[in-house]
Amino acid sequence: MTDPAIPAEAPSTSAPTIVVGVVGSPSSIAALRWAVGLAPQLGATVEAVTSWTETSLIGDGWTVLPEAWDPDQVARETSAQALSDAFGDQIPTLVRASIDKLPPARALIERGADATMIVVGSRGRGGFAGLLLGSVSSACTQHAQCPVLVVKGDDVPPFAPPA
Repeated sequence: MTDPAIPAEAPSTSAPTIVVGVVGSPSSIAALRWAVGLAPQLGATVEAVTSWTETSLIGDGWTVLPEAWDPDQVARETSAQALSDAFGDQIPTLVRASIDKLPPARALIERGADATMIVVGSRGRGGFAGLLLGSVSSACTQHAQCPVLVVKGDDVPPFAPPA
């Protein structure tokens, strides 16, 4: 028997969060804009997640890497450039950038475990441009514990997020 004076689940003390995958592709830039446009309607903040593993940053095929290569720095630069591409020098204050050293789908699914929503672009930086849905967006829609919005191409949201 449960005591009605004790809530079955403790209320969340943190603000709702929209997790968005950021890789610098046109659809991830659009996903950022969608997330920022939706955030006020949901009373949420936006966590712009750029994740990396050695293979996610060097792409397909063999690549000779310079000795001074810093993949974490590359991820930070990718994140900063994507935020600039999406919002210019007026990055909304509700956006927080995060860097994860995890495969992209895993990073988004793990961060999405406590999120209100995950927003991803339909296509990232992978080499199979003809696919209708990228591997990361597909994994998120299959495994996330929250709703997932997949933004196709560089579609603009029907509301007016900061340009």
